[in-house]
Amino acid sequence: MSQDTYVGAIDQGTTGTRFMVFDHDGRVVANAYRKHEQIYPEPGWVEHDPEEIWENTEAVILDALDEADLDAEQLEAIGITNQRETTLIWDRETGKPIANAIVWQDRRTTDRIEKLQDEGKEEWVREKTGLEPDAYFSATKAEWLLDNTDQIKLARMRPDDVRDRAEDGELMMGTIDSWVIYNLTGNHITDVTNASRTMLFNIHDMDWDDELLDEFNVPEALLPEVRPSSDEDTYGSTDADGFLGAEIPVAGALGDQQAALFGQTCFDAGDAKNTYGTGSFMLMNTGDEAVMSENGLLTTVGFQRSGEPVQYALEGSIFITGAAIEWLEDMTLIEDAAETEELARSVDSTDGVYFVPAFAGLGAPHWDQRARGTIVGMTRGTRREHVVRATLESIAFQTRDVAEAMQEDSDI
Repeated sequence: MSQDTYVGAIDQGTTGTRFMVFDHDGRVVANAYRKHEQIYPEPGWVEHDPEEIWENTEAVILDALDEADLDAEQLEAIGITNQRETTLIWDRETGKPIANAIVWQDRRTTDRIEKLQDEGKEEWVREKTGLEPDAYFSATKAEWLLDNTDQIKLARMRPDDVRDRAEDGELMMGTIDSWVIYNLTGNHITDVTNASRTMLFNIHDMDWDDELLDEFNVPEALLPEVRPSSDEDTYGSTDADGFLGAEIPVAGALGDQQAALFGQTCFDAGDAKNTYGTGSFMLMNTGDEAVMSENGLLTTVGFQRSGEPVQYALEGSIFITGAAIEWLEDMTLIEDAAETEELARSVDSTDGVYFVPAFAGLGAPHWDQRARGTIVGMTRGTRREHVVRATLESIAFQTRDVAEAMQEDSDI
């Protein structure tokens, strides 16, 4: 067994959890992955079981260490990247979630956002947070959990009202990074990139915003401490008596798209990246200036290194790209994603077929919460090859929409 030291990275994504081990030359020495269940209780609702996510996180860490024949003590530090906006609340004493996590794709709070729009508060929210008011973000998810969590289920733990317990600091809220950090270290922490996706965080003051907390009726006692994305003080360490049997510092965290921005070395203003996954997310570093979009993009925190100023970014969020390919699999139009290229190339065009994959509404630059998936232009001559090609073209069309908006906003 080697006595070299390594760095571990947890990638907690929408469909599964990965742990990778890197040596000091940046080479991958181990890689383990597990999927978790996608829960759809009602149309437009998407949930994850936080306990399943944590169990999978433990498992992939141990699997990767075993694969590389490493002891946990050989990890110098662990970093975290995570699906953003997905929100949960858990009991401070027991560490148990009060309900499933509400996933970023979930649309159950659309009515609440429309109420905000009817009250003329869109620009007010946008000025503080850089975000377009949408059910995508955490604020209305947290509000919904506080108002609607099953009291019968909770009564088995504590009889008090959920909101009373939240006000008293007996509950904790967080995005998935906070949940993983809590289970690793026992500390209630988030980083600036994840905080900036909650619609509760003022990206200019770099703090939770009292007026937004009042608007969404979210007690500040519920919220995590906000830290830089990488912190020399670290977020805490794993428990020597815990599943790893060692004290390993948890040194940083970023939301997955900001992690990609940093990982693809977009360190300077004007540097941009586009990542294709469940959805697609184009981010451009705007330096230490929070550039407010006039074309339907988001202004967000890009990253913050320990002791350094915040770097901001413009973001175009496309909710459904890779998930559209998964839908083709679900409909048995393809057997796996690799098949799409051959099928799409086998026809010269879509033969007039257009696919709008608005399974979770439309994100940037349209921000239409009520939009739904649509296939149009089909005839008796339409074949699956045409539908597959239309699906791939829908990804290209959405990406071009965002690229053109970003070009307008950045004047590049």
